[in-house]
Amino acid sequence: MPNLGPTELIIIGVILILLFGAKKLPDAARGLGRSLRIFKAETSKLRDDDEAGAPAATVVQAQPQAAPAPQPLPTAPAAQASVEEQARALEEQAAKLRAQAGAAKPQ
Repeated sequence: MPNLGPTELIIIGVILILLFGAKKLPDAARGLGRSLRIFKAETSKLRDDDEAGAPAATVVQAQPQAAPAPQPLPTAPAAQASVEEQARALEEQAAKLRAQAGAAKPQ
């Protein structure tokens, strides 16, 4: 593939100005620059996480930590709740949490 010289770059620039207009090109370049800056920051964070995560993973595997005890499900005081009742209770709790989360979101 041949190298692009100054005349080819000028022709490409003129075609871009004719296609997109002089007003939209700076906005498009600004948006592209922001996108590239964000992409570069995210990829560097991923690399840092990978480098920092490898030694920490070996330490965690060498010294396993005890998992926190799960909280007991609310049950009926007289008898143990059936699976269906437990599922219904969980669905009610999930609905309450969804309602709280929906009320907390500003719209």
